[in-house]
Amino acid sequence: MGYVETLEPGHFTLADLELLPDDGMRYEVVDGVLLVTPAPLTIHQTATLELAVALRQRCPENLKVFVAPTDYRPTPTRSVQPDVLVCRREDVGPKLIEKPLLLAVEVLSQSTSLADRVLKRRLYEQAGVTSYWIFDPAKEELTVLELAGDTYVERAVVTGKDAFEAKLPFPVRIVPADVVV
Repeated sequence: MGYVETLEPGHFTLADLELLPDDGMRYEVVDGVLLVTPAPLTIHQTATLELAVALRQRCPENLKVFVAPTDYRPTPTRSVQPDVLVCRREDVGPKLIEKPLLLAVEVLSQSTSLADRVLKRRLYEQAGVTSYWIFDPAKEELTVLELAGDTYVERAVVTGKDAFEAKLPFPVRIVPADVVV
């Protein structure tokens, strides 16, 4: 019996993450619940890399761009790994980031679509993440959400060759069709 099988559902802690195997799976904990995601498909990885490169090319010196598996722990009971994230350079710890992110990006896949659209949206919103982008590589579609007070509002939905001219967290131009090449 493996380690994961010995814990009761709803009782996972952030300390338990350290004991899980390094087996290519993505492990996240949300309020005692362990989320396990298989290794992503190549279309997902392509989109993740292209978004990260586009962001990195325009990233100001005082900010950092990371890709998963970078551990973001907004509360003592939550550990998530956005596909791409942007944070203040000063907020980067040796193993993880705890301060609110400026941008979290999730690239949809069949196994993560519901969690990314509902659960992660709520988690990032509650954590005060300024911007949340959801990218659907199959549809070449970027949905951009930004905090207005403590609630996300949809700023844009851009598809195909249409361009999104981001202002947050910094000026950058994203063309969804170019992200899946």
